[in-house]
Amino acid sequence: MKNGQSRQFGLLSALYGGKVKNVAKLNVLLALAFLGAGMLLAGCKSAPELTQANALAMIQAKYDAAPTVGANIMVDDLGMKQGVTAKYWGGLTKYPNGYWVDLKLTDTGKKVLTLASGGDVIKWRPTGPVDPKFSVVVVTVAANHLKARNIKDIQDAVGGGKTVTFSEGVDLTGVPDALQEIAHNPGNQLSTTRQADFVLDGGAWKLQSIE
Repeated sequence: MKNGQSRQFGLLSALYGGKVKNVAKLNVLLALAFLGAGMLLAGCKSAPELTQANALAMIQAKYDAAPTVGANIMVDDLGMKQGVTAKYWGGLTKYPNGYWVDLKLTDTGKKVLTLASGGDVIKWRPTGPVDPKFSVVVVTVAANHLKARNIKDIQDAVGGGKTVTFSEGVDLTGVPDALQEIAHNPGNQLSTTRQADFVLDGGAWKLQSIE
């Protein structure tokens, strides 16, 4: 170039070169800012909904993975009479006071229940002829998994988890009708209110514990 043109180019570079570089830097910074904002939004996605159906399924899956259990049944005075009628136990020894008695499990009874105290003799020892508080506990031979029912409340917990209130119940499948009737007498508790705790794991809800 001629000297004039060379000087003119140098002058333009001096005037605009710095601005061009600054604009380029600004564009880079803006791109990084948008990228960071996108990553932040991605990280702040709302947690998935924990539905009653999903919570119930996870709780039941835990119960199904555990060993089956027999149901504990409290037998009071009414239940003792029902058991005699069903031929689950029969008179063995009567005591002079007239209301103490030892009753032995029959072959029919041994097929459907065991005594929580062990053995095959029920030692009936009420405090009087009528004692509504005295009872013995039998265990069903039929064993089943516990059942989760009636999800009532799903609430937020400290730390971002969830707590769920539900009913834990025994399953009487395979238990004879006569024994089920005894199980439904007043005083028996066939279900218990429990609380399950859920936490987020990899973006999905996971059952942590049952209390």
